[in-house]
Amino acid sequence: MRDIISKFLTDKATTNENVYVFSGDHGYALFDELRKKAPNQFINAGVSEQAMVGYAAGMAKEGMIPFVYGLSAFIPVRVLEFIKMDVCYESLPVIFLGDGAGLVYATLGPSHQCAEDIACVRTLPHITVFSPADSFEMSACLEYAYHLKSPSYIRIGKADKTTVHSKPIDSLDLDVIPVKKTDSETCIIATGSMLDVGLKLSEKYNLSLFSAPIIHPLDRVKVMSRIGNYKKVISLEEHSVAGGLGSVLAEFIAESETDHQMKLIRFGIKNRFTEKCGSYDYAVKEHGLDYATIEGTLKKEKILG
Repeated sequence: MRDIISKFLTDKATTNENVYVFSGDHGYALFDELRKKAPNQFINAGVSEQAMVGYAAGMAKEGMIPFVYGLSAFIPVRVLEFIKMDVCYESLPVIFLGDGAGLVYATLGPSHQCAEDIACVRTLPHITVFSPADSFEMSACLEYAYHLKSPSYIRIGKADKTTVHSKPIDSLDLDVIPVKKTDSETCIIATGSMLDVGLKLSEKYNLSLFSAPIIHPLDRVKVMSRIGNYKKVISLEEHSVAGGLGSVLAEFIAESETDHQMKLIRFGIKNRFTEKCGSYDYAVKEHGLDYATIEGTLKKEKILG
């Protein structure tokens, strides 16, 4: 997915002189081609993320299209107030790219692990939140955000977990994307890196599977028209169990009328700091997001046969 980002930004910058890319002293290899082909459109603002958001907001007001890149612990979490007041308040078309979301930087501890970004950002007015799962979803999210006339945040998690789609996605809607449809009474809705686990569960237990590359603002009516007939819904995300995809679905189900009771089973990062420093795989397992733990939990709760 990082190659997709690099190519997209380079292509846009070389064909549109109003495209600018800001970095908070991160992602040097990611921007090598951009700096070579459009050096004046890449700005390293250094370790001053708050100021970087302000610069981008000012440029957007002058008709430019700024992308603001950083690790998700910094963009958007560290600069949330600046995104709120400098960008969202005036609904400016600034595109935020938060890399390493979730547990990607597990070895660097809680300062760089980021489980709360969706929960924080989706409370802000006017902003669209994306969470792509593979390169095809990333391309579609970048194009969607590029053409928006309002703020957006693209969450970049573990980029090499799986390939979900077999061809490019023509367009996105404020809806979940069907990946596999079965006659099961249970469906899975996964986002980002957790679509890998969703695919494995779907294939083994013949469950319907949906991907959620857009988290906010999803259209409740459209989503419920897809999942309203299921009796059990499993949500999977490498984000805090509080405030992310599972919370969005809980709100939708609570606010909708169905002719049967629906049970929502949410899997996400536990609402606590990771206890020990270790690899990405270790951190995923500590929070119970590995395939074996999720499968075991679902069997214990009699969700899976």
